[in-house]
Amino acid sequence: MSGAAVPGLGRATPEDVGLSTVALERVDAAVQKRIDGKVIAGALTLVARHGKIVRTSSMGVDDRRTGKRLATDTIVRIFSMTKPVTGIAMGILADRGLWSPNDPIAQHLPELADLKVCTGFDRQGRPTLETAAHPPTVAELLTHTAGFVYGSKRTDRIGRLYARHRLLRSRSTDEFLDRLRRLPLAYQPGTQWRYSLAMDIQGALIERLTGQSLPDFFQQHIFQPLGMVDTAFHTPPHKLSRRARLYYTGGPFHLLKGPNVFSKDFTRQPDFALGGMGLVSTLDDYTRFAQLLLNRGQYAGQRIVSADSVTAQMTNHLPQSLLTQGFRAGHMHIRPGFGFGWNGAVVHDPQQAGLPVGRGTYLWDGAAGTWFWADPEHDLLYIGLIQLLSYTAPPLQALTQRLMADAILD
Repeated sequence: MSGAAVPGLGRATPEDVGLSTVALERVDAAVQKRIDGKVIAGALTLVARHGKIVRTSSMGVDDRRTGKRLATDTIVRIFSMTKPVTGIAMGILADRGLWSPNDPIAQHLPELADLKVCTGFDRQGRPTLETAAHPPTVAELLTHTAGFVYGSKRTDRIGRLYARHRLLRSRSTDEFLDRLRRLPLAYQPGTQWRYSLAMDIQGALIERLTGQSLPDFFQQHIFQPLGMVDTAFHTPPHKLSRRARLYYTGGPFHLLKGPNVFSKDFTRQPDFALGGMGLVSTLDDYTRFAQLLLNRGQYAGQRIVSADSVTAQMTNHLPQSLLTQGFRAGHMHIRPGFGFGWNGAVVHDPQQAGLPVGRGTYLWDGAAGTWFWADPEHDLLYIGLIQLLSYTAPPLQALTQRLMADAILD
């Protein structure tokens, strides 16, 4: 379908903003090929440039059994695309002078003082510990270099130790911090990049600094000013008919419907919301958020967050020594040219990274296959929404980035 206007953004034809209609059709065709091959059920995508939406596409279906179509107001689980939103919230609080990058995390969350570092495990399976060379800082929390990990039975022993404490199943922020303080760091702060619950810790930090719940802070300071009317940590009952089906890969070319195994699909605001996952959103809503990044903190004439904070979020903060160690998280591969800003990846040298996007492109994705990038050099954004939980999900971000490069005419 053609581009539809979103309040705060205009509408244009692709050629009006230096894009090729024919090339954009090839991008859609590549996504449609995955639908035809029964790899995904359906997809919503959107392209905007120079503040103008030029293409919104609904391909495939929401529900393969009923044939129900996806719409721009279909509510999807964005999982880790919550993280960049938390980054903006942290930027708002930085603008207020409530934290600085070099602050020890424990300055604001005293439960996390005197954390030790795990150096291995003894014969009884107990972690052997050493003192941290320095207390992990907020800057390291923002860049997945503080020493924390995600708990998973599929990873190493420290990951399994975190998993046993079921941190993300806590019933409150206080309970989350009480469980976390009992665990060691996985490595010396600043010496590795490891995908982690750092953004969930940021959520706790935001609550402590503001005295508000994370959902209330997001609603008051981000969602309401941006007009993100369907983005929240829950889907109220009257909107459930618009919530997308969630699929799993059940073998080659076989999609199965199933429950949300990562977090509960709440119908009311949760008592404990996570800064790293849990938001639901829509194509229209997340477009507003991505445009806020390109606008360096402004949207529809409102200043949401300072340009300095957005610039910090969209700037690589990893040193070369970490860029060369081959760290990965799903489809994300930290490497020379492809670093990490605040709560999202940054392509600071496209040639080194081997990616056909503009310098300074900020991007991330979600566990259900959602993806987006905001490219300030080309003043372009792209959003893709699917609902597929799979360890073999297709690399749609990389695929669409390659094809989008051919669509840029100037």
